[in-house]
Amino acid sequence: MLSRNPATAYRRVALEARIEASGSADLTRICLEEAAAAVAQAKLVLPRSSTGYREPLTRAQTIMVWLAQSVAPEHPLRASLKAFYGGLASQIGAQIQHADAHTLEAIRNDINEVLEAAG
Repeated sequence: MLSRNPATAYRRVALEARIEASGSADLTRICLEEAAAAVAQAKLVLPRSSTGYREPLTRAQTIMVWLAQSVAPEHPLRASLKAFYGGLASQIGAQIQHADAHTLEAIRNDINEVLEAAG
């Protein structure tokens, strides 16, 4: 893998280092940032490739599913967060077969709004 795509390997190592150094609140932020970046990447690839956008969307969907499943039971907004993350995972999943740039932008904006609200 390292020899086939050095940029991907570097990104993965940097992400793992960031995760190792983070606390639980930072981990959510990292996940949201990664999901937003993956959706943005899919949107950029969409006009140039009929299937190249699927891998970043799958990554974004996986992140959102993980976030939905990992909301702490004692979190006061647990139900809302689970519904929000799960809804985004569903929206992203619907884009994997036939993506639409406007929908991808709306999904990315939703993720970024949560990041902005988190501070």
